[in-house]
Amino acid sequence: MTTFVDRVELHVAAGNGGHGCASVHREKFKPLGGPDGGNGGRGGDVVLVVDQSVTTLLEYHHSPHRKATNGKPGAGGHRMGANGEDLVLPVPDGTVVLDKRGNVLADLVGEGTSFVAGEGGRGGLGNAALASARRKAPGFALLGVPGEARDIVLELKTVADVALVGYPSAGKSSLIAVLSAAKPKIADYPFTTLVPNLGVVTAGSSVYTVADVPGLIPGASEGKGLGLEFLRHVERCAVLVHVLDTATLESDRDPLSDLDVIEAELAQYGRGLDDRPRLVVLNKVDIPDGQELAAMVRPDLEGRGYRVFEVSALSRQGLKELSFALAGIVEEARAARPPQEATRIVIRPQAVDDAGFTVTREAESLFRVRGEKPERWVRQTDFNNDEAVGYLADRLNRLGVEEELLKAGAREGDGVAIGAEDDAVVFDWEPTVMAGAEMLGRRGEDHRMDGVRPAAQRRRDRDAERDESQQEYDAFDPFD
Repeated sequence: MTTFVDRVELHVAAGNGGHGCASVHREKFKPLGGPDGGNGGRGGDVVLVVDQSVTTLLEYHHSPHRKATNGKPGAGGHRMGANGEDLVLPVPDGTVVLDKRGNVLADLVGEGTSFVAGEGGRGGLGNAALASARRKAPGFALLGVPGEARDIVLELKTVADVALVGYPSAGKSSLIAVLSAAKPKIADYPFTTLVPNLGVVTAGSSVYTVADVPGLIPGASEGKGLGLEFLRHVERCAVLVHVLDTATLESDRDPLSDLDVIEAELAQYGRGLDDRPRLVVLNKVDIPDGQELAAMVRPDLEGRGYRVFEVSALSRQGLKELSFALAGIVEEARAARPPQEATRIVIRPQAVDDAGFTVTREAESLFRVRGEKPERWVRQTDFNNDEAVGYLADRLNRLGVEEELLKAGAREGDGVAIGAEDDAVVFDWEPTVMAGAEMLGRRGEDHRMDGVRPAAQRRRDRDAERDESQQEYDAFDPFD
């Protein structure tokens, strides 16, 4: 059964905004007391928050689809809809958030660090909020905006000060077990360690963490063995410790060749590991052959510039010196880090003259409008309500969409698509003038919608032909 997962694909969906309400206040002797429709509530966000008690992404491996609650619709009497509740997802410290293309969206390090993975949709305005001096009693309300939905990838990179690297069965798990209170699985066969183990070591007044990474073999950086899957867990460490087996039973291996292979794999993996300080631990010197081999290779290792420690996880020989040496390197690395400053909130408002949309010509008679404002306005419009459609036309005109269409060469009857190709609203363009209250009839109606529009007329003609064919089919009697 899987107990450790350090990479998952998560499908998040924020809550939809609640619809606004179109309502008119009524009471005795006041049949038309004015609009009183409330606004819809905002949809809940999907938020990732670092929680130190969480150590794996296993929960999201089994349940990768997460959705926040929707906002409630508004109601009459100026009653606002309730906001949707945010969905808070706890993640381990050191979680990296990426998009489907591998771009880093957030690096979550530190208790309480958060990232909004999906933003809830805003609620629609009720007709009370849409009322104005020119439109005293709107017969429509705005729809809520759908919440943001996207696929993200979560990768866990262990936050540790020291990383133990080496071949399988080199004694890394035994070493972390005697240095700390960690209890990893220890056995006498390769690849006993299948997941990274994390332990806390105390050396005098220094406290630091040590990570035991599953064993590496030649080709680990290319996906062989377990190396590629877990090499990311050494990226955040302050020091690398090569654990070399001096009592291996394999005739084609020795500490020097093992070191060369592991260094080659680390260099192939990259990710800024070249400048990390390194120590060499010659393990299993309690065995006579191991002691002799350690004495032979130590001068060569020191000649390469490594600090070498001869230790035995069984007899605990040399562990005290090793733990204090690691503590000194970790303290130096911590002192060299720049002091953390409080997060500054930077507000970058858009320029006031920024129209916020683009108009492009995609075909002889097709133009596409892209922009956050016009696309949101389209999603908020109830196209079953003529007055709401007229209100959309007024907003687009005020934004300058019609002017840009004219500059782009659009003519009456050309198709205009607002939005992306897979989620666009297409209509036949007719240049209009700004509408006022004097142009409106009964609530919910806009006489600008009464004229024959080419696209609408074509749809009516097709529907009429289909109905006529259906009637002829129903009237046909094969026995007549």
